[in-house]
Amino acid sequence: MVNFRTFDLNLLRVFDAVMREGNLTRAASQLAITQPAASNALRRLRDALDDELFVRAAHGLEPTPYARAIWPAVGGALDQLRSALAPPEFDPATAVRNFVIAMADATATLLMPPLVRRIEREAPGISLRVLPLTTRDPRHALETTDIDLAVGFFPQAIRAVTLHAMEQDSPGPFGLQRVYTSDYVCVMRPDHPLSKVPLTLDAFCAANHLLVSFSGRPFGFVDEALAALGRSRRVVATVNQFFVAGQVVENSDLLTVLPEHFLASTGLGDVLAVRRLPLATPPVHIDMLWATSAAARPGHKWLREALLEAAREGFAVNGPARTVDDRTPDMFSGAGGGPADKPSD
Repeated sequence: MVNFRTFDLNLLRVFDAVMREGNLTRAASQLAITQPAASNALRRLRDALDDELFVRAAHGLEPTPYARAIWPAVGGALDQLRSALAPPEFDPATAVRNFVIAMADATATLLMPPLVRRIEREAPGISLRVLPLTTRDPRHALETTDIDLAVGFFPQAIRAVTLHAMEQDSPGPFGLQRVYTSDYVCVMRPDHPLSKVPLTLDAFCAANHLLVSFSGRPFGFVDEALAALGRSRRVVATVNQFFVAGQVVENSDLLTVLPEHFLASTGLGDVLAVRRLPLATPPVHIDMLWATSAAARPGHKWLREALLEAAREGFAVNGPARTVDDRTPDMFSGAGGGPADKPSD
């Protein structure tokens, strides 16, 4: 048990810096202390907490399970203290900042071009790093890594965050905000036999299909909708990117289901036959989700606003979809926040 009467809270600043940087030298530089001083502080913290906290790995320092478990609380508390004592002012014209966003290729294809144009125009010191979205519930990654935002279709996570806010009547550990709404369509090569006739449910079920699944699970939302009707389809292949799916069906007899906005923004709508799905499916709600502790970081609010503007600009050029109005408030958040990119099929 830690004795808080004698515990040096400055040690937690070193711990937080090492967790964020994954490197002791960079952490020391961030804290404006020497590397030996940071190493000594980390040794004292290890002794106080009775845990190694970090082990050496090929890419730097790897946190132990205990370090991962306590970091969300420690990092969040330090972020709140920084915000309370010195609320950061963010000027995109002069800021030097790296943002990390997790999203699928369909979302990135639409949002990244206008977002990069805005950075070139207004924020020359801002850098973006886009990571592949590999889960439909990114809450754990948002709490334990340096991801600023996850943008996608997160129905279960959104329900959990919304329910928590309703039950507690206060912001929870996550913020969320709707970015845009779109629809899914069925696509095939232009000379596919089904491209010449109305696409019926019987024809759809009888065809061979390609499934886009981020997790690799060979069962998607279309299969769930078909099962509710007592129907099924044959999935011949599964991939984890929408763009790859478009390339495959362009050169095969397979059908696949892709976001309508993705076809427009990539030009695939010009090389693929597009048909409405012959069964009812819910609209695609694309949301951004973040840890409320991250909202205290400089520029986080600017990034969220820039993403919303990128969605409006992207659909103004590519269409079709329904974006969030300027006046639409955040749904739930500690500092602003709604739903995301519908999964893969």
